[in-house]
Amino acid sequence: MPQVKQVGLLAAGCQPWNKDVCAASGDRFAYCATLAIYIYQLDHQYNEFKLHAIMSEHKKTITAISWCPHNPDIFVSGSADHLVIIWNVAEQNIVAKLDNTKGIPTSVSWCWNAGDTVAFVSRRGPLNIWTISGPDLGVTVHKEAQGFLSDICLFRWHPQKRGKVIFGHTDGSLSIFQPGSKNQKHVLRPESLEGTDEEDPVTDLEWDPLSTDYLLVANLHNGIRLVDSESLSCITTFNFPTASVSVQCLAWVPTAPGMFITGDSQVGVLRVWNVSRSTPLENFKLKKTGFHVLHVLNSPPKKKFLAQSPTKNHYTSSTSEAVPPPSLTQNQAFSLPPGHAVCCFMDGGVGLYDMGAKKWDFLRDLGHVETIFDCKFKPNNPNLLATASFDGTIKVWDVNTLTAVYTSPGNEGVIYSVSWAPGDLNCIAGATSRNGAFIWDVEKGKMITRFNEHGKNGIFCIAWSHKDSRRIATCSADGFCIIRTIDGKVLHKYKHPAAVFGCDWSQNNNTVRIWDYTQDACINTLTGHTAPVRGLMWNPEIPYLLISGSWDSTIRVWDTREGTCLDTVYDHGADVYGLTCHPHRPFTMASCSRDSTVRLWSLISLITPLQINILADRSWEEIIGNTDRAMESGAPPLLCGKVSREIKQEVEKLTSNQRKSKLRWFSECLSPPGGSKNLWDLIAVIKGQDDSLLPQDYSKGIMHMKHLVRFKTSKAQELTTVKMSKFGGGIGAPSKEERLKEAAEIHLRLGNIQRYCELMVELGEWDKALSVAPGVSMKYWKKLMQRRAEQLILEVDDEVIPYCIATGDVKKLVNFFTSRGQLKEALLIAQAACEGNIQTPEISIHNGSSYSDGNNMDDYNEILQRVSKELAEWYFQDGQAVLAACCYLAVDNIELAMAYLIRGNELELAVSMGTVLREKAAPATHYALELLARKCMTIATWDLAMDLLLRIPNNELHLVKLCAFYPGCTEEINNLHEKCNLPSIEECTGLAEAALADGNIFETIKYYLLSKEPEKALPIGIRFVKEQMSHSDWTLDTVYPALDLLSYVRTERLILHKCNEVRNELLILCGYIGALLAIRRQYQSIVPALYEYTSQLLKRRDVSVPLKIEQLSEELDAWRVCLHSSNKSTEEPPHTPPSDSQRMIYANLLKKMKEEPLKGIIGPDSVTGSNLPSHSDVHLSCLTGLKIQGPVFFLEDGKSAISLNDALMWAKVNPFSPLGTGIRLNPF
Repeated sequence: MPQVKQVGLLAAGCQPWNKDVCAASGDRFAYCATLAIYIYQLDHQYNEFKLHAIMSEHKKTITAISWCPHNPDIFVSGSADHLVIIWNVAEQNIVAKLDNTKGIPTSVSWCWNAGDTVAFVSRRGPLNIWTISGPDLGVTVHKEAQGFLSDICLFRWHPQKRGKVIFGHTDGSLSIFQPGSKNQKHVLRPESLEGTDEEDPVTDLEWDPLSTDYLLVANLHNGIRLVDSESLSCITTFNFPTASVSVQCLAWVPTAPGMFITGDSQVGVLRVWNVSRSTPLENFKLKKTGFHVLHVLNSPPKKKFLAQSPTKNHYTSSTSEAVPPPSLTQNQAFSLPPGHAVCCFMDGGVGLYDMGAKKWDFLRDLGHVETIFDCKFKPNNPNLLATASFDGTIKVWDVNTLTAVYTSPGNEGVIYSVSWAPGDLNCIAGATSRNGAFIWDVEKGKMITRFNEHGKNGIFCIAWSHKDSRRIATCSADGFCIIRTIDGKVLHKYKHPAAVFGCDWSQNNNTVRIWDYTQDACINTLTGHTAPVRGLMWNPEIPYLLISGSWDSTIRVWDTREGTCLDTVYDHGADVYGLTCHPHRPFTMASCSRDSTVRLWSLISLITPLQINILADRSWEEIIGNTDRAMESGAPPLLCGKVSREIKQEVEKLTSNQRKSKLRWFSECLSPPGGSKNLWDLIAVIKGQDDSLLPQDYSKGIMHMKHLVRFKTSKAQELTTVKMSKFGGGIGAPSKEERLKEAAEIHLRLGNIQRYCELMVELGEWDKALSVAPGVSMKYWKKLMQRRAEQLILEVDDEVIPYCIATGDVKKLVNFFTSRGQLKEALLIAQAACEGNIQTPEISIHNGSSYSDGNNMDDYNEILQRVSKELAEWYFQDGQAVLAACCYLAVDNIELAMAYLIRGNELELAVSMGTVLREKAAPATHYALELLARKCMTIATWDLAMDLLLRIPNNELHLVKLCAFYPGCTEEINNLHEKCNLPSIEECTGLAEAALADGNIFETIKYYLLSKEPEKALPIGIRFVKEQMSHSDWTLDTVYPALDLLSYVRTERLILHKCNEVRNELLILCGYIGALLAIRRQYQSIVPALYEYTSQLLKRRDVSVPLKIEQLSEELDAWRVCLHSSNKSTEEPPHTPPSDSQRMIYANLLKKMKEEPLKGIIGPDSVTGSNLPSHSDVHLSCLTGLKIQGPVFFLEDGKSAISLNDALMWAKVNPFSPLGTGIRLNPF
């Protein structure tokens, strides 16, 4: 099982150099970083786009991508390494590869007339046609499309006219080729360029979807033209507000005939146009930096709104350069239908803009677009990470939200290294390839000092002294290492015989050497990397733990005591350069790479025994030690760093709550970012901590329900002091129907107020109608408000909010927000209603009394709980179990908070939380302790497992299982029996025989398992289970306890030849009962695999069990069809309903299963990082045959793999491996 787990990914931005680097098809879109292609896919459950895959095979810059128009799973990419690749997104693999192309494929495109043909072209041509299948397999050259006089910018096939293709050139001209017609080269240059040698490159080309001959052409400086490709004439020239505007990209809006959008190159202005007008309809400033690429998606089906994530603008940086969404303007003559634009910007930013609602669905701002050479955590803030890149910028990231919060001005060439200033100085020192070194003031956003002692030589490493904040050291290609003061005074200058890369870098070597400076000798050589090592990092707490990053794209973790590699990580897609961790969070590591990503890793699995020592409240000597003790060969891990010693000192100062504080401080120290601090803040609130002790950043996370409204109110008051700027508005107000308006005015003067209101509504003048509606009655006003709200909901318009608030329609407003995925907004509304801040207006009745038809508090509380559940599920499905637990703690639902931690395999955190909250969390805590004890059995820490199980009331059966599986000698086993207060091995044999004589089967099994011959329990137990299952009324409760106990027979006894028959029967019965348990717990992904596993064992092994293969097949089919029927939504296509016999079979299964005792644990498991894609570490699940997303679990043969989520669920319902070997599965 991998020891290093990916817990976070800072994705690269979109490259700004090549043109066709963004593409879309169906519910996916893709963009290119330098070396990888990022695929986003619509999650239909939550109606939002999520990062689905990172495709990486190119070794040089990707130049273009194109999606197949006939198959939404296929796209093609080209790159500067003379390579064209066809990819399958669904399978995440390569379909075909063409290397050694003649010339660099600067633009690629699928031929519209053939699904298996790709065209690509270099700067001056020719156009190459690659047929990937069929009789014409191979590459041919277009006979006419070659010999161009100007470089090709891009080309477009006509989607309707077979073989028609157009090229745009850097001189501003077009070349058009069509079979059967005269070819036209270098025509239709902008008029202002005719007769000159000036260049004005074509930045975009798009065929008109409603015409066979028209197309839009964008030139960088001469704007946009609608041209006729047949008559070679310009139909319309579109006018911009000023002559200085330059156009970078354009796109038709498929759902709005004649409408298109453009993006400016200097500033991020999105303009909306219609071909019938030469001026833009609307202008929106979306960003300060210019556009690079635009691509329009169709909206998902109605009621599946493309939603924001639950956190408003979750993907938008807190200091994003994105301008707030503009206010809406009424333009009924040219209103945009629902549509979404994928926007890529010149600074690498990528976003999805909802044109109908005029807001960002998400904006991933400020991503690096090139190799990241270095990364460093801020010394006094483990949540801030600085990165240095080939793209000439330093970016500072918040690792909790995975967003960039600061970026340097840029234009520094290559930045190789960064170093934070010590203490609270908010500055970063950077080292560049050509501009020397500098100090950047992060808050002010400007360079304040430069150092040029190395001249134009590249500086590979820079280090700011943390003992003397006035000193900075640099190492350079000129062979000098210079130490200077921050004001530029050189203190020391050391000359080396070659370029100096710094103390953490190895030069051109595939090995890592460990030196003892007291002996001046190399004491170990760590071999395993296959390319130069470029990153090294010692763990600040475990002295023997060394991490290395290499140009072979891997990260390796080493135990330097023995020189062994503990784990190898393959997720990066290119050279690994920088490695770092923060002393206050020593087991969270960040790495950076030439693949332009920063990845966060948890190393906590490397010290599992130590973590459990803390939970078991072992002595300090078993938790904290000195370096000499920790470095002893075979010694268990001990914390030896500064932070652990500080925690110990602080705990010992306390006079009360030592246990609680110890658990919290170590939990926050050992856990990766992602909610553990938020969780402990909520636990403190539940335990009654005074609000004055809440940390300053408490309101940034998930707040307890009693604080939510108060803190949001305070935030609103703060915002009233901030002046908000607005940009643009659009043109044209809708024309009025004069006759209707005149009639309305007459009705008003006649006192016919209701008729006036209805006419105003017909005219769209809702505000005028609502302002006088109370003159009719409050009841009429309320109905009119509700009508307006319903209309705005259908239009997905945020203006619905005040209408629902005013009428007290909480349920409708909550449903509006949840349907769009704005779960935090829904939560705030529900909590405000629970606190009485949203009232239903009282309606007067003729007799003078009044009534309110609003909801009561019970309804509001139910809505609050429902929204909290939806928000928790969103986080959980996103692989953030800790934040999901926070959602439940915020509404005092401790049971489900614990359950979600367990389902996320956050067992240590669950036990810590349960220890503090005690009785309220007891059942789930006991289950977590049981699973954690199973984890201890894997790492052979049996005493620790016993300590955990002793904390469970009525723990005898748990201790029996532990002792039964213990593989020691007789003396060691008896010693463990004594500690667990169980009889000795010899005594257990007599007790088993006595129980058998008395007919007590369960006691017989128990004591035989604890005896010298535990295999004697197997035939007795199996016979009992088969007898029970021969009765028609058997249930899980009657057979599972015996099977579960039998599964703890020691493996070396179970695999004995004499146990073949009973072993096979045990595996089959455990597989079948496991399938029923999986159905009960809703582990849908493994139910078919468990049935298949049981069927295969029945086919291949000679056994006598009350099961038939036909029966298993019928049960599986019945489960599938009945489950599909119960979960079917109204939008799914019709399917065959379950037959009467299938309903009967499924009902019988449910009758056997009964209810799950721990209701909170129902539902699939999802560990941290479940949705994070990797570049190169691709494995197929032996259960499903599909690519595994997220953490992988390898089975006992070392080759077969399943997802860690599936492994956890499997082990909870069937203890034996899916390979049928009889080996226990223990992925905890």
